[in-house]
Amino acid sequence: MKKIEAIIKPFKLEEVKDALSELGIEGMTVTEVKGFGRQKGHTEIYRGSEYTVDFLPKIKLEVVLADSAVEGALAAIVKTAKTGKIGDGKVFVLPVENAIRIRTDETGDKAV
Repeated sequence: MKKIEAIIKPFKLEEVKDALSELGIEGMTVTEVKGFGRQKGHTEIYRGSEYTVDFLPKIKLEVVLADSAVEGALAAIVKTAKTGKIGDGKVFVLPVENAIRIRTDETGDKAV
């Protein structure tokens, strides 16, 4: 099993969710986060004063999948989240040792 963590732009969430749903992937966790990378924030003017916004709003999407579904999910996330502009985000793939569904006590791939 693998865990995919994707940091994407907030307005791309629905497109990514729909693309994953088309692959039969429905379980995911979504968190509103803030961060920056090469984008390094931007400056804004508020009531005549200029200030820097360092941390930009992003969405962190987490999905745990069987190894066989990872490549398709990665391709779907990258394809739908990409705008071609700086700040599109990152995708990380991590190993998962085990998963347990609390309601049924199922473990491993069955729990996902």
